[in-house]
Amino acid sequence: MAFDPKREDYQRLALRFAHTLDAGDPVSATHSFASFGRRFAQDRDSLPQSDSDRAFHLVVQATDLLDYQLPFASEDSAAALLSRGRECLEEAVGLDPACHDAHRMLFSPSEMAFDARYQFLHEHEDEVGASCSAAAKSAIADAEPERAELAADIAMRPYLRWLASMAEVSLICGRNRETIRLCEKLFSLDPRDTADARFTLALAYAKLEDDQGFDALVARYSQLSPYRAPDDGWMLLSQLSLAHKRNDLDTARQVLGRLVKVYPDCEYVLVRQSELPDGAFARVLVTPYSEDEMVLAISEASVVFQEGYDMTGRGVLGAWLAREVTALNPEAAEDALRDMQDTRGDGF
Repeated sequence: MAFDPKREDYQRLALRFAHTLDAGDPVSATHSFASFGRRFAQDRDSLPQSDSDRAFHLVVQATDLLDYQLPFASEDSAAALLSRGRECLEEAVGLDPACHDAHRMLFSPSEMAFDARYQFLHEHEDEVGASCSAAAKSAIADAEPERAELAADIAMRPYLRWLASMAEVSLICGRNRETIRLCEKLFSLDPRDTADARFTLALAYAKLEDDQGFDALVARYSQLSPYRAPDDGWMLLSQLSLAHKRNDLDTARQVLGRLVKVYPDCEYVLVRQSELPDGAFARVLVTPYSEDEMVLAISEASVVFQEGYDMTGRGVLGAWLAREVTALNPEAAEDALRDMQDTRGDGF
C-alpha cells in the first residue's frame, strides 16, 4: 500500500549518492555504490545529504513514533511519544522550511479540529503544489536520464500526500463532492494511485449514495491498481453500504459474504468496529487482505457506519452489520462484545 517512509528515505539518499558518483570513473562508482546499503543502515551520517534529506529523515523518525508506536503505547508513554514526534517535526521544519510533510503532520487531527485542519490544508494546497512541481523540474534537470523519473516522482510525493490528507479530512467533514474532486486530481497526477485515493473515493460515493459513480470506479479499478481486484475492504464496505441504503438487503448480505471470504476470520473486527487515528504521514502500511487492513478499512468506513440514529450508538449500518455478523459467527461476536464491554461498556 501507499507510501513507505523508510523506503523513500533510502531512495532519496541513493539518488543523492549516485549523483555524487556521476562524474567519476564508472568502475570505481560501481564499487562505491556497492557499499551504499551498509552505510545507509550503519553509518548514515557518512553519506552525502542535504538539509532537505536530513529533514525527511526526521519525518521518518516522527512517523515511526506517531503512526507505528503511539497507537499501541500505554498512557504513561503516549505523552512522551507525542512530544518526541513533535520535536522531530519541528526540527525538520527548522532544517528545511519546504518540508511539507512536516508542516502537514504538525497540524494533525490530534492538534486541531477537522474543519480547521481542512482549512489549513486548503489554504496551502496551491503553494505546496507549486513548490513540489518546481522541485520535480529541478530534479529532472539534475538527474541522469535513467534516474530522472524516480527523482521527479519523489519530489511530487509530499504534494500527493497533502492532497490525500485533504481528501480524507474532507470526507470526515462531509465535504463529499470536494473529496471526489481531490481524488480525481490525485488520479490525474498519479495514474497508478500511489496514495490509494480510490479507497477514500469509494467511501465518498457511498456517502452520496452514488451507485453510478461507484460502478465507474469499479470499471477503472484495474487502471488505478493493476495488482489488486476491486475487492479490498474499502470497496466492499462501500458496496455493502450502497446496497443497504437502497434497502437491497440480499445484495448487502452477498457482499458481506464476499468480505468474510476475502478477509478470513474478520468477523471479530466487523463486530467491534474500532476507530483508529488517521496516520499522520499517510495510511499506515499493512499487508493486503490482512486483519490489519480490515481494521483500517472499518475505521475509515465509520463515516458510513455511523449515519442515522440507532439506539446502540453505532449508526444504522453499523448496528445492522454487527447483527448480521453475529448470526454468521456467534463466537467471534461474543468475543468482540466482551472486549468492547471491558473497554467501553457498550454493545449492540
